[in-house]
Amino acid sequence: MATSPPKIKMTINNNDRKYGEPPQFYAWAPGRVNLIGEHIDYCGYSVLPMAIEQNILAAVSVNNSGTIQLANTNPQYKDYTVSCSEDIAIDRDNPKWHFYFLCGVKGIQEKFRIAPLAGMSCVVDGIIPPSSGLSSSSALVCCAGLVTMEANQKTLSKVAVAEICAKCERYIGTEGGGMDQSISFLAEKGTAKLIEFQPLRATDVKLPNGAVFVISNCCVEMNKAASSHYNIRVVECRIATKMLAQARGLDSSRLLKLAQVQTELKASLEDMLTLVDEVLHPEPYSREEICKVLGITSEQFSTELLSANTQHVTHFKLYQRAKHVYGEAARVLQFKSVCDSEPAESITLLGDLMNQSHASCRDLYECSCSELDQLVQICLKAGAVGSRLTGAGWGGCAVSMVPSEKVESFLQAVREAYYLPDPRRAALEKESLFVSKPGGGAAIFIEE
Repeated sequence: MATSPPKIKMTINNNDRKYGEPPQFYAWAPGRVNLIGEHIDYCGYSVLPMAIEQNILAAVSVNNSGTIQLANTNPQYKDYTVSCSEDIAIDRDNPKWHFYFLCGVKGIQEKFRIAPLAGMSCVVDGIIPPSSGLSSSSALVCCAGLVTMEANQKTLSKVAVAEICAKCERYIGTEGGGMDQSISFLAEKGTAKLIEFQPLRATDVKLPNGAVFVISNCCVEMNKAASSHYNIRVVECRIATKMLAQARGLDSSRLLKLAQVQTELKASLEDMLTLVDEVLHPEPYSREEICKVLGITSEQFSTELLSANTQHVTHFKLYQRAKHVYGEAARVLQFKSVCDSEPAESITLLGDLMNQSHASCRDLYECSCSELDQLVQICLKAGAVGSRLTGAGWGGCAVSMVPSEKVESFLQAVREAYYLPDPRRAALEKESLFVSKPGGGAAIFIEE
């Protein structure tokens, strides 16, 4: 806990007395950019993100109203009030902003069995572009979890609250793996982090001198909870896990993540890539073929392997998804190794890994889009040594590694080639193209 610095309060001070009372504390949680390791956290593999300076901020007053009152400084997002004594219901078919906030409230409430919750009034502000792949939704969940703990006078370790927020965001229907919430809490200023799971832990990764990371938004929005793209990939990886386990005589019924198959087989990532080539075929699998191999019924397939918003899917690209996951997991370890050993050509090596990652996301995981691919090509042409989509994909942002001496010319070239020719993009350019440094983690600030 710390005293609130003026710049934090300034972003919200025009609205923080909306409910007629001054805030007693502020909570903020940062967004993140994933440098490498896309779509592998929910497969059990390590990722390498850093927090960004853009954040979600809440001004909070605790009261005896018996309600939680939520307001947003952006008039696009409507006010919402919920009773402290009722069960909190999350409408996953209608993923409005306040339901993300209530995910965080519900997660803390269930952890501590708080009944009733403390009444509070919250005004929320955010400078993370929504649906941009910079984790605005997870930052909102994390901010809400922090707010609920402080308002109800509870404490947890950063690791524990990160794990709760990762689980409770699933109330909205997204089957994430925990990267976004983990970096939001465990981030430290000036360093990226290798985030490992089971158990959750974070290790500092010193980024090389002589290069900066530039974020550029392709201005195509993708809401993970509102579409099935993301959860289809989770399901495909789950099925691939069981198919690989079955082929090697493992008990597939208890394995859900691709990393678990590697652990059970005591194999290297290279061995796993070979196994994928041997066991899985590149052609999409039908439901019938999967059921036959796994020895399960169609009903078991639907209830045990599919999620609520993937029941309509009939074919599954298991080979491509598993190839991406094992290859990307290897790239994460290579990226950290280069950062740790600091060879003379480290910037070039890291750039190559980022480029390989984007190609794999585009071709094997199919989570890019034409605008992102165009933006990545523009970034490379403008002087980036590496550029890749970051976040879930299907829109959102690219992250580019740019030699420090080329930053200004890079920004101008990307501005002229991608943003200025299109009036809508031009209007969004100032918030869509920026240099990012590793920021700190979520925190509570109290009034002096």
